[in-house]
Amino acid sequence: MASESVKKILAAEADSEKKNSEAKKRRDEIINEATGRSSQAVQKRLAVASLEAAKMRNDIKSKTEQYRIEAEKTCSDDIDLISSQAQKNMDKAIDAVIARFF
Repeated sequence: MASESVKKILAAEADSEKKNSEAKKRRDEIINEATGRSSQAVQKRLAVASLEAAKMRNDIKSKTEQYRIEAEKTCSDDIDLISSQAQKNMDKAIDAVIARFF
């Protein structure tokens, strides 16, 4: 009878050990699966963020180029106006010098 009880205890311990091992294995599988999914989610979000950043960079580059072109045209127009005024002033100065001495 004692032998039968010992066998039952040993069988229960073996069964318990087996269940614990299966539970640990399943826990590890769940953790690995969750880690893989979270890694994929992070990679996906990084890819989306990278695309958005590239789009923003392109937009900024385009706007900067447009601004540069507009600024260059404005500067060129201002230079032309100043140059024209300077030429008129020079012509007036020359006329004044000629009129004064001749």
